[in-house]
Amino acid sequence: MIPTQRAILRRSFLKAVTPCLGVAFCGSIPAPIAWTIKSQVPAERGRFSEKDLGWVRSELLKLANGERAAAGLIELQLDELACRVANDHAADMIRGNFLSHWGSDGLKPYQRYAFAGGIDAVQENVSEATDIASITPMRVFSDLEFMHKKMYSEKPPNDGHRRTILTPQNTHAGFGIVLQENSLRLTELYLARYLELSPFPQTAKPKATVKLKGKLLDSKNSLYAVSVFHEPLPSPPELAWLRTPRPYSYPDEYIGLRPKAPYPATYTDGSRGDFDSDSSGRFTVPVNLSKSTPGIYTVLFLIKRASQDKSFPGAQVCIRAE
Repeated sequence: MIPTQRAILRRSFLKAVTPCLGVAFCGSIPAPIAWTIKSQVPAERGRFSEKDLGWVRSELLKLANGERAAAGLIELQLDELACRVANDHAADMIRGNFLSHWGSDGLKPYQRYAFAGGIDAVQENVSEATDIASITPMRVFSDLEFMHKKMYSEKPPNDGHRRTILTPQNTHAGFGIVLQENSLRLTELYLARYLELSPFPQTAKPKATVKLKGKLLDSKNSLYAVSVFHEPLPSPPELAWLRTPRPYSYPDEYIGLRPKAPYPATYTDGSRGDFDSDSSGRFTVPVNLSKSTPGIYTVLFLIKRASQDKSFPGAQVCIRAE
């Protein structure tokens, strides 16, 4: 039987930073920094280990889906790749004794997930618990449950973690959990999966053009636009920098691509558009790696449902140009 939470006495220190991952064309995408929790509970026997990850992830997913159901939102599915990427980041944070959306290699959440092979739009919550007095499976899960509920219970305007959990368009989730001595890290990845892509190169030369071909998973949706962001190649940050809470975001500047208008129609600026798409949901998007210097290009696909006015991120990939 999977254990359930029991009432425990704890002292806690909570810290959060206002999220600011957003893009002007589709509204704000929450990207909270962290919860930091210190707790003390009576010691018990046994130790939380990797064999407990399966049932703990299932319980965290049930918890998030219960919260989403109460808000009338779709149920999330557990994703294996998201769990692996989340776990790798949790392990990285605990090795370096920091809490950050950046990794020790300087990569942001969407870059980590993309370079691991993911193509979904991604949002991340991270949290830590320090000085926990009990490391049994039940008590570690109780701390994880407490950490998640603290994020869900946030109040506006400082409710970025909660908004991440309750993003309506998200479809999948992954949970990374790492315990080292009496220190615990939790990484939650929430995914929006709305299309599939044919294989494409994740590395290319600057000034090259990469064609991204694929199709929407639901032909009733449409590929509304594609935004291309450029960032310099990352370098490992100093530990002091990683230990300072800060939000992450896409770059402010981007190149917007639009589907081609049917001939002889044009957009109001007289242009025809930039990429081909058809009524079956298939598309081909040419991405110009326009700068001559090395960097990472993030390609964000914006999806629009016929019944809704606003577009939303439904996929995202990264290409390294060097």
